[in-house]
Amino acid sequence: MLFKIATGLISSKIIALFVGPQGLALLGNLRNLMTVMETITTLGFQNGIVKYVTEHSAEQQKLKKVISTVLISITLVALVLSGLLFFMSDYLNDIVFGTTFKYSFIFKALAVAFPWYAASLVLISVINGLSKFKHVIYITIFGNIIGLAISVVMIWQYRTLGALLSICIAPSMLFFAALYFVNKEIKLLDYIAYTSFSFNILKKMSSYSLMAFVSAVVAPLVFLVIRKNIILAVGIEQAGYWEAINKISAYYLMFIGTILTLYFLPKLVQANNHKETNTVFRSYCITIMPVFILGLFLLFIMKDFIVRLLFSADFMPVKNLFFWQLCGDVLKGFSLILGYNLIAKKHTVFFIITEFISMGIMYFASFYLISVYGIEGVVMAHCITYVVYLIILIIYFRKVLLNR
Repeated sequence: MLFKIATGLISSKIIALFVGPQGLALLGNLRNLMTVMETITTLGFQNGIVKYVTEHSAEQQKLKKVISTVLISITLVALVLSGLLFFMSDYLNDIVFGTTFKYSFIFKALAVAFPWYAASLVLISVINGLSKFKHVIYITIFGNIIGLAISVVMIWQYRTLGALLSICIAPSMLFFAALYFVNKEIKLLDYIAYTSFSFNILKKMSSYSLMAFVSAVVAPLVFLVIRKNIILAVGIEQAGYWEAINKISAYYLMFIGTILTLYFLPKLVQANNHKETNTVFRSYCITIMPVFILGLFLLFIMKDFIVRLLFSADFMPVKNLFFWQLCGDVLKGFSLILGYNLIAKKHTVFFIITEFISMGIMYFASFYLISVYGIEGVVMAHCITYVVYLIILIIYFRKVLLNR
């Protein structure tokens, strides 16, 4: 995680120096599209792959069914999606970047590169399921180094076009590292056969798709629309400033997200009653949140230095976005533990409802507040979204929270 953050910081600095706020806004749009594509292509199966590979790792025929079903399904989806990207490149350019920019070639490059990235995600999930966690770390390190190298070279040579191309190409390099480490554990070709395709496995996997689709598709699409509105309402540079504050936010939220996934989520899954779940909630709020809040307070105090360190003098207006963004992220920090309990206890319907409510608030509030307060309105909307989201979760889990 630290290595990923370090390479991300270096990459952000290079992008800021060579591409500027305008280019950063375009990169944000492309990243949002790729997040949606990733979920669609992998069918939201990643957690399911880990589960069923783990369960059947000692049973070759069952494991063969899992791997064959997943790879065949995802390959077919990836090929269809690639065809759409290639032949609809002009249309997608207008949707993602706007008619002012002519980057349709990016979508043709993505059409070629993305299936390899999708395959790498499946292979990494297989490695995870085989409990070879060191291999996953090695793949991540390899991917970050290669990604940084490609980004530096392409941005240096082609500026904004190079940055966009690097986002398309770099992730596909993970495939080769993932393939190498999978083959160290199993001979992959021996586990792929059309005759082993199983609709029963596909049905079991589909139960993991719904929450993944909602959380990974709805939010990026809403962010894409909001960013396009910012560009139209106050200009593309202002959209770049919003993308910059989102990147800063993503770095520190990565820490809290990792802790939740690795430590608190298993605890929530194991909790058998309201009292045990309440104990997990309190442990998180007492041990993690004070440190998180202190860190954000220091970040606010040092915001001028942080912006100059991570980006450049061109991005100094970003410092005006810190207050509302950090307030929203504090509320998000408290809401995350409750949100993770929805996943742990499989409250699928309520999870989907809250995702749509929160993104709906973010969408409408940002449109209104941008028209009144300019770019600062979008971070105000972010804060309002998590005020409402946290209140809804507190009401929903009130019996758990009051049970000591």
